[in-house]
Amino acid sequence: MRRPFTHLRRLLLASIVCVLGAAVLTYAVDPLQLFRPSRLAFYSDDTRVQNAGLIRSQSFDTAFMGTSLAIHYRQSDIDRALGVHSLKLAMTGSNSRQQAFVLEQAIDRGARRVIWEMDDFIFVDAADIEADPYLSVDLYRRTTKGIASYLFSAAMAKESLFALLRSVPPLREPLKRAAPYLPVKFALADVDDIYALPRDFDVARGYNAEKTLAAFAYITSPVRSRFLGEGYGYEAMVRHFERDAVALIARHPDVTFDIYFPPYSILQFVAMRDTSPETLKIVADLTAVIAQRLTPLPNVRLYDFRAIKAVTHDLNNYGDVIHHSPVVDAMVLKWLASGEYRVDPKQPTASLDQLKAQVESYRVAR
Repeated sequence: MRRPFTHLRRLLLASIVCVLGAAVLTYAVDPLQLFRPSRLAFYSDDTRVQNAGLIRSQSFDTAFMGTSLAIHYRQSDIDRALGVHSLKLAMTGSNSRQQAFVLEQAIDRGARRVIWEMDDFIFVDAADIEADPYLSVDLYRRTTKGIASYLFSAAMAKESLFALLRSVPPLREPLKRAAPYLPVKFALADVDDIYALPRDFDVARGYNAEKTLAAFAYITSPVRSRFLGEGYGYEAMVRHFERDAVALIARHPDVTFDIYFPPYSILQFVAMRDTSPETLKIVADLTAVIAQRLTPLPNVRLYDFRAIKAVTHDLNNYGDVIHHSPVVDAMVLKWLASGEYRVDPKQPTASLDQLKAQVESYRVAR
């Protein structure tokens, strides 16, 4: 009669051993480099998770933050253009709460300069950072809960096992080549490649006027145009800007913040003009507040790249109405290095006024 209970105890013991073994494996391999840097590390495009390890394992003096408009920059290009030692922390679709939290961690680890691609959409309403389902604050803070979720994660155990196999000399190169095609997240051999476009990427095919105009037609279609204003509320967005940007900057007066409005194509604003003018007004009013609040701060340099007609009116620079090509990426770094298009504190809305005039007069070629 005792045999079923004996089998149950053995099964339970075996399960505990497996779970503990997986945790020990994850700790020893540490694929996220949360505990220690590794010379054999591989990296993931899951930036909300990967950033927690990068902040702990990399050396840097500059943090580069943004959304998908900043995601394709390479750290090596940022370093070369600006003479810094950067860590790219951009996260696609991220909001101001997530960005401010991650930047705080990077500053605490030694960042003395922040380069921040700031667009209006990041200030839409979002979950409180402590309850954010997409970003684990405990992992970044390395709390007991965060470390436990990391060590006892089946996914991390799988990544650790693959990393262990990849460290075996005869398997290293074959698995390195195969990694991008296998069901593993940590497949990038170089930190410079995190969410960067392949070096042989066909820019003309990925970014051209045909794709930009098609995207414009898509977002201005009557069945979709209502989404242009989704999440936009002026008072809430100003409140989030004050909490996540101004407050962060005020807490770190010894950190230099280079903040820039990215060069959207003119069609982004024309789409709002034609289908959601109330959204366009919110964007303009929010921009004015940001410029008036940031430009007087001694540790902030604000740049506005949205009214540069040679770039924003050339639809071949875009893959849709907002995402610009690597050619424009290089221009942005050049402008930041030279100080070109910096917003004048004495005329904080001058570039906004230029943009308004361009949007009002622009006519889409049909």
